[in-house]
Amino acid sequence: MEWRNIYRGMLMGASDVVPGVSGGTIAVVLGIYDRLIEAINGFLSKDYKRHLKFLIPLGVGILAAVFLLAKVIKWLFAHYPEQTQFAFLGLIIGVLPFLFQKSNARNTFKAKHIILMVIGTCIVGSMAFFQTGEPEPVTVFHTTTYLWLFGSGFMASAAMILPGISGSMLLYIVGSYTTIINAIDNLNFSIIAVVGIGILLGIVLMSKIIRYFLMTFPTATYAFVIGMVIGSVFVIFPGWPASVGATVMCIITFAGGLLFAYLLGRVEYR
Repeated sequence: MEWRNIYRGMLMGASDVVPGVSGGTIAVVLGIYDRLIEAINGFLSKDYKRHLKFLIPLGVGILAAVFLLAKVIKWLFAHYPEQTQFAFLGLIIGVLPFLFQKSNARNTFKAKHIILMVIGTCIVGSMAFFQTGEPEPVTVFHTTTYLWLFGSGFMASAAMILPGISGSMLLYIVGSYTTIINAIDNLNFSIIAVVGIGILLGIVLMSKIIRYFLMTFPTATYAFVIGMVIGSVFVIFPGWPASVGATVMCIITFAGGLLFAYLLGRVEYR
């Protein structure tokens, strides 16, 4: 088992709880995105043991983070929203040099790849305009409610695996985010199971599509992915706080995110 994937999974799981931050982005930050797509596509193949050794500890970390950190993330966003978002901004901006290095952009990117990168930036960046107030959690459940939650999980999981596109933000947009987070907080297993099945099916389907593009158009895919990661910066940026003290704290947490990205890059991309 690749047990170091537990901490990687915890970082991905923590990010998936945050509206605006993508677990796929964190997988790119950690340098495991290609391996993740390969493992999801291969865990039902004859080489399943190798892929499960990668996926099981990663899944343990993701689940642990979702259940253990849901309350922490909610508390941080309730009391220190700007500082928390600036920490993620630093993390994402800090990893961009490693992404350009990994894709060998200086030697492989042509005009069409720059255009794809801009398109990816615009698609994800435009999601900032869809952020609305947080809806109240649903407390009365019918068959249609469960179908809606299943569809929410399916759609969000497709986004979770795409760098830059936040699954939590999509849940936020369709109005199911607080219902699902509330279910996790209260261990409502019927809702968790319905959403979980939707998430698993969505991840399997989307991973096959992404793998096809990575295998067929690797440079173009990386250009688009980098664009999506850049676009997520515009989504996460909360604006500057009104007070000087809060602004200083945002700068400190941003610097902390940059430092963490640098250290991750030294470890994961060496």
